[in-house]
Amino acid sequence: MTAGALVRDLRTALDEGGLRGSFLVRDLRSGTELGIDPDREYPIASLVKVPLAAATLERVHRGELDAATRLEVAPGGVTTPGPIGLTRFRHPARIALGDLLYLSTSLSDGTAADVLFGLTPPAEVMRMLGEWGLAGIAVRHLMRDLVETPAERFETGEGDLAQALAIGASTAGRGHRLPQLDVTRANSASARALVELLQALWTASKIDAEVARGVRELMANNVLRHRLTPDFASDAARWSSKTGTLLNLRHEMGVVEHADGAVFAVVALTESRVPAVLQPEAEILMARVARALRDHLRGG
Repeated sequence: MTAGALVRDLRTALDEGGLRGSFLVRDLRSGTELGIDPDREYPIASLVKVPLAAATLERVHRGELDAATRLEVAPGGVTTPGPIGLTRFRHPARIALGDLLYLSTSLSDGTAADVLFGLTPPAEVMRMLGEWGLAGIAVRHLMRDLVETPAERFETGEGDLAQALAIGASTAGRGHRLPQLDVTRANSASARALVELLQALWTASKIDAEVARGVRELMANNVLRHRLTPDFASDAARWSSKTGTLLNLRHEMGVVEHADGAVFAVVALTESRVPAVLQPEAEILMARVARALRDHLRGG
């Protein structure tokens, strides 16, 4: 099957499954790539924790921060199901900066991320991305802003109403009544911009090798492995990734390193038009699409 025919078939499968998205898979050895709307921007939710980790580790490398410094962390105060780590703590804690990096990136702990943002604010993360020549990733707000939407006013069991709000309040120009879902106001990026970040982290061509190695290790230890992991991890392949989820958005970015030396960056950014909180079929479909793109590049 030609690349064009494959992309057409995958677009149809996504549409029939109630999804659309921005996908890109790139062979980091040869530079060849294949994608679906790879330049379409989406709010990236927790994927922003990857550039945050890179910026924080860069400041540690420069001697501006010390990974052993212990920081006071206020309790998250979250009572709804879902968040993990410090976000669910009920009492203050003192935690080393280096451990906050692990919690933020590997466990996707929003409270830990916001403590790190307190040291390296969004504007500073953006400045460092610019230093590295990485364009197209907008870092504008903290993680706590993601749980301050009208959706939080719904009662338990009314998650479908929040999903319907997210689906129905968008505009043709990629705006949204919810600022967290508006690409002009939210933390946002395209699949291509995130693949460029992954390439910089895996080749250390733009980012210091020690910093890049630290981010790769954090992504390799990602504990949220229900989305693309089943299609990319095996005894002969190492999958390092980060997920992002917000209302009807489901994302993942990662790199698969095969035992034969092949290395592929994979980014899948999706939005669903199905008003349901739990959508295992969507997880399976986005993984199948990403896998099909990788398999085509790999030659079968």
